Amino acid sequence: QVQLVESGGGLVQPGGSLRLSCAASGSIFSIRAMGWYRQAPGKQRELVAAITRGGIINVADSVKGRFTISRDNAKNTVYLQMNSLKPEDAAVYYCYADITPTGWGSRDYWGQGTLVTVSS
Repeated sequence: QVQLVESGGGLVQPGGSLRLSCAASGSIFSIRAMGWYRQAPGKQRELVAAITRGGIINVADSVKGRFTISRDNAKNTVYLQMNSLKPEDAAVYYCYADITPTGWGSRDYWGQGTLVTVSS
């Protein structure tokens, strides 16, 4: 059974930083893209950043220059370093990964979500 476990959310003041982590575990054959979405109250879920196994990155315009995505393939882990946080960055952040479990076809898996609150 494959699962994604997130950590690192919390309360931060505007201008502050947080680092989110998401580790995939279970019987994993391979992982292609990994990334982060977020959903604020009353809004649709939106892509924040994604990274392929080879390191190709896609970042939303709203966070470019402030957020950095990276991954450790050996640890099946993706990170999101968030700097210069703004109140509008507050949301539940969801990790996802395109995983091929051993003996099965690939599909997207999602983490449980981690809350990021940006407030003074």
